[in-house]
Amino acid sequence: MNLWFRLIWLLLTSRWRPRLEPLGDPSTLPFRVWPHDLDTSLHMNNGRYWSLMDLGRTDLMLRTGLWRAVLRHRWVPVVNTGMIRFRRELRPFQPFRIETAILCWSQSWLVIEHRILTRGKDGGDIVAAHALVRAALYDRAGRAYVPVDRLMAEIGRRRDSPEPGPEITAFLAADAALRDSVAMRL
Repeated sequence: MNLWFRLIWLLLTSRWRPRLEPLGDPSTLPFRVWPHDLDTSLHMNNGRYWSLMDLGRTDLMLRTGLWRAVLRHRWVPVVNTGMIRFRRELRPFQPFRIETAILCWSQSWLVIEHRILTRGKDGGDIVAAHALVRAALYDRAGRAYVPVDRLMAEIGRRRDSPEPGPEITAFLAADAALRDSVAMRL
């Protein structure tokens, strides 16, 4: 239930937050680790990271204006694959923020980066977790993923994808290997 409160907060406050440049500006959301976010080791549960990253992607859709097209066409956001690297634990009541940015895209999907950041004793940023997800919008009526060119047209932008870095190439290769291994077992 607590994520519903965070989602409602996000929906209510996004109107007063600055608009983001689609396919360029990252979304940044501040949070705090609450007792209901903890696991038995008394640090933030690993599943909670994924749930909060959903809010980062939601904020990106809201503040770029893509949400209008999503609602109008009844598209459904989906994550096809994800990979996370935990680096530091987040303890009770510790403040942190999630940065969400679109890194690159293909004809039908986007690679989105999530960085969970907290402050070190020196005041500098510490990366607590880093995740990459491959996401898309699914058109249930058309039974197909929405082409990225159409998404760009909806938000009034046309850009070529930046070249994927080595970490994205490795991420996509690992996804393809897993997909192929599962297909061979069926």
